[in-house]
Amino acid sequence: MRLIFFTLLALIIAAGVGVGATWMTATRGTDFGTLTIGAWTARPRAGTAEIDPYARAAIARSGELPIGAGDGIAFIATADDSKRPLDGRCDVEVSGVTPAARFWTLTLYDPRGYLIANSLERYGFTSQEILRAADGEFKIRVAARSRSGNWLPTGGVDRYMLVLRLYDTPVGVATRTKRDAPMPTIATLGCP
Repeated sequence: MRLIFFTLLALIIAAGVGVGATWMTATRGTDFGTLTIGAWTARPRAGTAEIDPYARAAIARSGELPIGAGDGIAFIATADDSKRPLDGRCDVEVSGVTPAARFWTLTLYDPRGYLIANSLERYGFTSQEILRAADGEFKIRVAARSRSGNWLPTGGVDRYMLVLRLYDTPVGVATRTKRDAPMPTIATLGCP
């Protein structure tokens, strides 16, 4: 009787650990094949046939449509360069240059992947509409209150993420360092 009890207990524990680990990887993803440059993270194999099974499960669960490898790559930032989570009540500056790309977009999303509602109906910028300095660098202020220049309103949400999509770019699986792909910096300037 004791043997049966301990066998059933071991099976229940093993099933719980297995289901829990599967749920964790399907909801949070894994770091297999992840490219990280500064605060930006990308999964260059997400739009290819070589995608790992955990990333495939996370994409199936979220319903997202990844960019194909021949089309470009998407970088996501949920924290600034100092690893401080992006807070919609704070003033954050995204500045610098992007890697070489024919076209790029920078979009603001909530943690579930939805656009953040705001009265201006401005959800991001494209490489064609952004205001730049004479040297080609740009500055985007992400803040709850209105700012001059390139401003993305956060609506004062607690957390958000920035998604930088580069289209028709050489950045991909072979990219390893910031020198290979100069990414914009993300800095928290202040919080109320």
